[in-house]
Amino acid sequence: MKTAWLTLYGKPAPLSAQVDPSRDRVRCAGHDLAAGDLRFEPPATGTVYGTALNFRGALAALGAALNAPPYVAPPRAPILYLKPRNTWIGRGAPIPLPQGHEALAIGPTLGLVIGRSATRVTPAAALEHVAGYTIVNDVALPHSSLFRPAIAQQCRDGFCPIGPWVLAASELPDPDDVAIRVFINGQERLASHTRELIRPVRQLLADVTEFMTLQRGDILLVGLPENLPLARAGDQVVVEIAGLGRLENPVLNASAVPP
Repeated sequence: MKTAWLTLYGKPAPLSAQVDPSRDRVRCAGHDLAAGDLRFEPPATGTVYGTALNFRGALAALGAALNAPPYVAPPRAPILYLKPRNTWIGRGAPIPLPQGHEALAIGPTLGLVIGRSATRVTPAAALEHVAGYTIVNDVALPHSSLFRPAIAQQCRDGFCPIGPWVLAASELPDPDDVAIRVFINGQERLASHTRELIRPVRQLLADVTEFMTLQRGDILLVGLPENLPLARAGDQVVVEIAGLGRLENPVLNASAVPP
C-alpha cells in the first residue's frame, strides 16, 4: 500500500489514506474498499496550470508550421494555460460532450501537486517543492491553433477530471520514468511515457518558477502526448499512470449531465 490523500463527496477536508494502485483499492478509516465504490471529489485546492508542447512528439507534429506565422519559431519557454475550477471533476463524474460536437480529445497527463511556495527553484531542488502526484485528463474540444488562448475549447465545464487521489511524492521515486496509457471502452488507444518530455519535471518546475510563483495546492500538468484519442458520448474513458493508479470517467451528452 502507498500513502496518499483524497477527497470524498460530502467530506469537508482531504483524508489520509493507503492506496493500492495496482488493485485499485483504498484503505481509509479502517476500511479496505474498492476505489470504484467511492465517490471522489477532485483533489485540487489551488490553480491548475497546463503545459503545451512539452512532449517531443507533440512538438514534432507541428512540423514546418513552427517556423511560419504566427509562431515564427519554436517556443523558448514553457507555454502555459489554465484549467479553471469549473473544469474540475472527480473520478466517476461524467465528462459533458457539448451540444453540436461529435467528440472530445482525451489528454492524459501527470499532475505535480505543489507542497510549498516555489519561486526561482533550481532543477536540483525542484522536487523538494512537490508534495505529490495525481492523474489528470486534460480534456478539450479538438482544435489546432495554439497562437490564441483556446478557452472555448479547453475550459468547458467538466473538462478536467483529476484524481482519484494524490500520491505522496515519496511513493513515486522518478516522475520522469512513468508510463501513461489511455483506454476507451476497454481498448488501449494511447501509450506514452514521461521519458518523452522535452523539459523533464525538474527542469519544467525550474523554468516555470523563473517567471511565476507556484503556491501550495497548485497543480502543474507536465504536458500532453501527440495523437490524442477521441471519445464520444457513451464512451468510458480510463487514464492510467504506472504506479499511480487509474482515473475513470464516462462521456455523456451535456444535456444528460446534471448541473
